[in-house]
Amino acid sequence: MATDVRIVANDAERYADLGVRVVPDAIAGAGPLGGLYTALVDARHDRVLVLACDLPFLPAALLQRLAQESGTGEPVDAVVPKTERGLQPLCAVYRKTCAAQAKAQIARGDLRMTALLAGLHVRELGHDALAPYDGEALFENINTPHDYARARGRGERDEKPSEDRITE
Repeated sequence: MATDVRIVANDAERYADLGVRVVPDAIAGAGPLGGLYTALVDARHDRVLVLACDLPFLPAALLQRLAQESGTGEPVDAVVPKTERGLQPLCAVYRKTCAAQAKAQIARGDLRMTALLAGLHVRELGHDALAPYDGEALFENINTPHDYARARGRGERDEKPSEDRITE
């Protein structure tokens, strides 16, 4: 269970009523990389679980797996899921020490998360590691009313009892 939760946002006022500490971006206009940088410099702990706010289908067990993987085996800078669409850098665990590299990259004007990952020692969690978490919708983004309607439909399908199930 996470004990040090916060929201990093370019518009902190928007989230002020959620009952969670809100931290404004330390570097305005730096997009997700700037949000990651802010989370890392503001963190109290060495490892930081970073989640985009538009990923509603991530199970807690996957987040726990990311945290476990970041603390075992050979030391790494980040643990990042990798799907057929590529790395998922906004659902990952980063070491606080990655902040310096993120800041330098922002200063160069390169805001690509993939460029940051290319310069880090990354442990990837691939298909086999993600399979137990029902990977089809894990990283489905919800950003528009259409996305929301599609996600609600998925949620309703998932909640319906299976026709194959025997009830007594």
